Amino acid sequence: MNAATPQSPLASLPPPRDLLQQLYAAAVGRALPSQVMPALLPELLALAPKPGEGRTLVLGAGKAGGAMAQSLEQLWPQDLTLSGLVITRYGHCPPDYRPKRIELVEAAHPVPDAAGQAASARLLALTEGLGPQDLVICLISGGGSALLSLPAPGLSLADKQQINRALLQCGASISEMNCVRKHLSAIKGGRLAAACAPARVHTLLISDVPGDDPSIIASGPTVADATSCADALAICQRYRIQLPSAALQGLRSGAFETPKPGDACFENQQLTLLATPQMSLQAAAEAARAMGLPAHILSDEIEGESRDIGRMHGALARAVARRGEPFAKPCVILSGGETTVTVAPGRKPGQGGRATEFLLGCALALATEQGGEPGVHVLAADTDGIDGVGENAGALLTPSSLARARALGLSAQTALDAHDALSFFAPLGDLVSPGPTFTNVNDFRALLIL
Repeated sequence: MNAATPQSPLASLPPPRDLLQQLYAAAVGRALPSQVMPALLPELLALAPKPGEGRTLVLGAGKAGGAMAQSLEQLWPQDLTLSGLVITRYGHCPPDYRPKRIELVEAAHPVPDAAGQAASARLLALTEGLGPQDLVICLISGGGSALLSLPAPGLSLADKQQINRALLQCGASISEMNCVRKHLSAIKGGRLAAACAPARVHTLLISDVPGDDPSIIASGPTVADATSCADALAICQRYRIQLPSAALQGLRSGAFETPKPGDACFENQQLTLLATPQMSLQAAAEAARAMGLPAHILSDEIEGESRDIGRMHGALARAVARRGEPFAKPCVILSGGETTVTVAPGRKPGQGGRATEFLLGCALALATEQGGEPGVHVLAADTDGIDGVGENAGALLTPSSLARARALGLSAQTALDAHDALSFFAPLGDLVSPGPTFTNVNDFRALLIL
C-alpha cells in the first residue's frame, strides 16, 4: 500500500524530525518538577512543624535543583516557615524564578569549582542546631555529585577536580564514579543525613541513574552507603586513577568510611522518587501510541560504551527495517540509561558527548552505499538539555545524514575516532538544542522505523 494513501498508518504522522522531538519533549515533560511535585505537597505539609514549634529547612543539589526549589517555594504556604539553600549548575536556574525563601547558588558541572565548594560548606553549616522538631526537605537530582563538592579532610578542591576529570574519561560507570566520589567527600554518601540528625529528613529524588538506586543519585548525600573504602580504592586501581597521598591514605585506612545501613542517623528519614528514566520513557511511548504508532521500550538501564550501544541500536533498527523483526514497522523503539565515553590516556578529546557519540556508532551500523538505512530516523539526547559540556542536548540522525556529511567532506568514522561528534552533526544542522530543561532523567533515545 502506498504510504501516502489515507488508509496508511503513516499518513497522519508528523514529519520524522518533528515526531522525534515531540517524543523527547514528552519524556522531559514527565520529569519536570512543576509536574511531579504538587501531588506530594499534602504529605510534606503533614510533616511540617507548626509556627513557633520548629523550622522547615530546604537543602539540595542537582541540575533540577533550581526548578525543584521554585516549585516547592511556590507551593509552600506563606504562613509556614521555609528557608534553605540549593545548588544547581550554571545556567540551570529557571529564568522566571526569583527566590525569596530558598537561596539558589549556581556552580560548575561536571568538574566542581570553588563556587560549589563554598556553597556546599554553607549548606552543611545550615544543619547546625537542628532538632527532632525540625523538618529537612532535601531536593536531590543528577549532577549533585559535582555540585555538592566538599572534599574530605586533607583533600583540596584541586585534588577533587583532578580525580573527577580522570573518572569522567576512564570509562567507569556512574555507580563506580559515585562510589569514589562518596568516599572522598565530607558531605555525600549519607554524611548530610548524619549532619541533619536528629531532625526528620524527607528526600525528594529525580533519578538519573540506571536502576534508580537512591544511594547513587548525586552520590546519595542523605542515603546509607553499602559500599566501602576498599571498593572505592579498587575502582581507582582498576582504572589506573592516580590518587593524591591524602586520598590514598584515607581509603586504605578506612578513615573516609561512610555511614552504613542501620546507622541511627537514618531513622527519621523518608525517600520519594519523583521522576525516573522509566517514567519518562513510558510518557514518550504513550505519546507515540496516541499518534497511532506502536512503541517499544527496550530498557531504561542500558550502560556501556556509547559507540557500542549505538551500533547495537543501529543493528536492531536495520533488522526491523529489513525483516520486520523483532518488531513490525512502522514503530518507534525507546531506550534510556547512562552510557560512557572512554578517552585514551593522554589524548585530548574533541567536542561532543554521550548522545552524539551514540549516534555516530548508530550511523556506522546503518551505513549503506547510498548513505543511511532508508526509513530509519534516530534521536538521542540528554534529558537535562546538555550533552557533555556543549550547548546541545544531542542530535538527529536521518537516512540522508551520511550522504549530506560526505558532500561536506565529513566522515563519521573520523569524528568517532576523535570523539568529535559535535563537529559532525553541527554542519548538518541536525543538533537538538532546547537549552537547559531544568530536570535530568538521563539519556533518551528514540529510533523511528517507517
